[in-house]
Amino acid sequence: MSTQINKSPSPLMWIAGISIILFSIVGIGAFMGWIPSSISTPGDKAVPGSQAGAKASKTQSNVASNTRSKTACAECGVIQSTREIVQRGEGGAVGIVGGAVVGGLIGNQVGDGRGKDLATVAGAVGGAMAGNEIQKRVDTTKRYEVVVRFDDGSSRVFTEANPTAWRTGDRVRVTNGVIRSNN
Repeated sequence: MSTQINKSPSPLMWIAGISIILFSIVGIGAFMGWIPSSISTPGDKAVPGSQAGAKASKTQSNVASNTRSKTACAECGVIQSTREIVQRGEGGAVGIVGGAVVGGLIGNQVGDGRGKDLATVAGAVGGAMAGNEIQKRVDTTKRYEVVVRFDDGSSRVFTEANPTAWRTGDRVRVTNGVIRSNN
């Protein structure tokens, strides 16, 4: 009869296990938005770097204001910019508890004895964090800001719930807080 001595797993198994855990953590971080991305979104602004673009837009705005200066219209203006604003939701108890339950159930399927207990706790903690982030993403809202520069030089920001059809440079008229075409 031979007896087995409790040996620790081989170094190769340790390396494989640690690399799987690290790879999973990086994947979760990227999915949850904790790791910055190199992909831009439509709401990102370009960094102003050249004065030529500023001069061109200033000249264009002077031309636009000179062509309409004969007809004085206090509500008339030009769309100066449009942008999408993404507001992340807030996490809550539903996401935390739901994630903890699912993570605990999944962690409970791993190992035996103390390892099973540790996996259950780790699964519950990880699930709670993931559930909280998922709830934040589900509750995310989008709104759209439109900046109108009026012929008198003043500007006003309008917020809309749906994507706008206005483009920079469109001539508009604001009537009772609503942007309308000025054709």
